[in-house]
Amino acid sequence: MAGEVQCLSYAGCNFLRQRLVLSTLSGRPLKIRKIRAKEEDPGLRDFEASFIRLIDKVTNGSRIEINQTGTTLYYQPGLLYGGSLEHDCSPSRSIGYYLESLLCLAPFMKHPLKIVLRGVTNDQVDPSVDVLKATALPLLKKFGIDGESLEIKINRRGMPPKGGGEILFACPVRKVLQPVQFTDPGKIKRIRGTAYSVRVSPQMANRMVESARSILNKFLPDIYIYTDHMKGVSSGKSPGFGMCLTAETINGTILSAELASNPQGQGAAVLPEELGQNCAKLLLEEVYRGGCVDSTNQSLALLLMTLGQRDVSKVLLGPLSPYTIEFLRHLRSFFQIMFKIETKTPEEEHMGGEKVLMTCVGIGFSNLSKTIR
Repeated sequence: MAGEVQCLSYAGCNFLRQRLVLSTLSGRPLKIRKIRAKEEDPGLRDFEASFIRLIDKVTNGSRIEINQTGTTLYYQPGLLYGGSLEHDCSPSRSIGYYLESLLCLAPFMKHPLKIVLRGVTNDQVDPSVDVLKATALPLLKKFGIDGESLEIKINRRGMPPKGGGEILFACPVRKVLQPVQFTDPGKIKRIRGTAYSVRVSPQMANRMVESARSILNKFLPDIYIYTDHMKGVSSGKSPGFGMCLTAETINGTILSAELASNPQGQGAAVLPEELGQNCAKLLLEEVYRGGCVDSTNQSLALLLMTLGQRDVSKVLLGPLSPYTIEFLRHLRSFFQIMFKIETKTPEEEHMGGEKVLMTCVGIGFSNLSKTIR
């Protein structure tokens, strides 16, 4: 290296994934201090350690140093390598926690990534695999990351606390990303969804579907909710049920909402009827918030805009989540990029809540590790 790249320093355990992902993409080393330093059980949690191991697997030549108490982490990123991998995720967070970050990194590997992840597929904290499959993959296609090899396949479902699920994620590599102009979400034309149940009566799924339809049918006739009841080995190790709904517009915007039942032995039992109705209401709230990307994938869209070619990209988002706001700050630290943010009031848009138009010029990021054929 001709000039030493300045090491970025942070304190605290928040936004660990964002920092590691952006550090890997920008090639800037990173030091995080005081990770839960004042708690009785200081240092990294098992799911964070598992995430660091996953980053180590998909890169080649990364240097990771953690002190004895686990309160300080030094990370010097290597090259994104990819290939065929397997990873056992910690059951204290769902596979979505790991998959969200892999979606950011996968297009920039040297070899196309094909990874089997095992653990909890649906929980109440992280986006489930179903939602990422329904919303994040179409978003990647908008930026030119598509092809037959882009897929998320659920082999087994696993509910908390014991997990036992398994998914396959495959993604092709791209040299450069296309800029996007994605400012008109359009009207909603159909609603699709999945009601799943594992190790409980298959009737649970039907009850959720009926209660969700009782609300959504007032707005739209084209509703189809699949019931997915997995049996035997493919049903994981813990009982549970839940629902994932997506609303699709005429312009290809996909908004999502989901709910899962409480983990076995924790909290009060949830009625499938309540869960179905609440999930339908969450979807209507997401539609009200609107924008061209739902709140789960805001940061993914902003990252892909940042890494696009040196051209203007525009995306209309609903209200920014706190996670996204912190992500914008990190983008400025790692890539020195600023977004132009314009608020659109409901009067201008004639619908829903306040929207934000995000505009930026891509940094012209080019996948250096992709071999030129």
